[in-house]
Amino acid sequence: MAEKSFKYVIVGGGVAAGYAAREFARQGVKPGELAIISKEAVAPYERPALSKAYLFPEGFARLPGFHVCVGSGGERLLPEWYKENGIELILGTEIVKADLAGKALISAAGDAFKYQTLIIATGSSVIRLTDFGVQGADAGNILYLRDIDDADKLINAIKAKKNGKCVIVGGGYIGLELSAVMKMNNFDVTMVYPEPWCMPRLFTAGLAAFYEGYYANKGINIIKGTVATGFTADATGDVKEVKLKDGRVLESDIVVVGVGGRPLITLFKGQLEEEKGGIKTDGFFKTSNPDVYAVGDVATFPLKLYNEIRRVEHVDHARKSAEQAVKAIKASEEGKFIEEYDYLPYFYSRSFDLSWQFYGDNVGETILFGDNNPVVPKAKFGTYWIKDGKVVGAFLENGTPEENKAIAKVARVQPPVESLEQLKAEGLAFASKI
Repeated sequence: MAEKSFKYVIVGGGVAAGYAAREFARQGVKPGELAIISKEAVAPYERPALSKAYLFPEGFARLPGFHVCVGSGGERLLPEWYKENGIELILGTEIVKADLAGKALISAAGDAFKYQTLIIATGSSVIRLTDFGVQGADAGNILYLRDIDDADKLINAIKAKKNGKCVIVGGGYIGLELSAVMKMNNFDVTMVYPEPWCMPRLFTAGLAAFYEGYYANKGINIIKGTVATGFTADATGDVKEVKLKDGRVLESDIVVVGVGGRPLITLFKGQLEEEKGGIKTDGFFKTSNPDVYAVGDVATFPLKLYNEIRRVEHVDHARKSAEQAVKAIKASEEGKFIEEYDYLPYFYSRSFDLSWQFYGDNVGETILFGDNNPVVPKAKFGTYWIKDGKVVGAFLENGTPEENKAIAKVARVQPPVESLEQLKAEGLAFASKI
């Protein structure tokens, strides 16, 4: 079988790989030094588009429109860009073995890829109901969303089951965004999740009340406090019913499952230190092996702002951690110094005509400000999180770019708060004066 050697190899072809490639090009990587090995058949693209514009019934996005780095306002890196920069894109190639001691990756086809420095950017895989042996979970049109192939399967199902019934399993990011796009595609949508409110890892009850009310007003049925325990299929093998733990049975032509992901680190088990479900790194994304770096979803890194180590699953961190790792690799080669990663956690979502941003840490006491009445057009409201007398996190719906910058600054600066009542009364004005 073939063997190829590179100075740098990035394993994984998602957002982080694309942003790392751009940074390598900026740092003057020489032709033939860098390869990206990806299981996907296309060059790196902005994954968030898949749960939003890619699925719109009109004005939808398609490649090459959302290749990296357009999601952060940067240049769009088409496949030709990699060629022009002497970067080898090895697509449709699954790595099945990693020999870190021998500095080699082996593909499913038996090809070997040798490296001097490796960046692990393998991301996450979706958690599937079949993993738990849920009855009937292998029926047709029970779908997931992680990559462009998944999105294409969903588009085909939308066309085949036009104006049908859709059950969304899960009330997190994917559940909320896909409920919105399925409604936009004129489906009868029901969301099912076990928690007392949606997005419980971030939302307070007050925040969730707005989004649940807004979705209900759009005609989306929400069933909380129960889970899907089984599925029945029609004569063609496609799903037709969803059985819930509380005894209810829902008719469904399409089921979309969004119940979380797992970092893809199995290849490296026993070869690298792990912590909190990820590969342990320092503030430069270097692992316990000095020639191996890990970025994005798979990295457990020091979060300087809070003096603790965390793993963060979000596109913003995928982009920034990839750039930091490449800068660190080049700095170490040249004997230069760079600052440690100093990340401010950031999450956002867009659905229907809603758009929220969150910065910081969602711990401590909370206060809700503004008007979170779901019937108010263009409602503007938010929440502050207060710990040890300081604002540590801030959330805002429908903020202007200036207002979003203001809440980001609050989360970074962590200003002291004398009175929660006063903070509630000031609301967004508190952030604007920091």
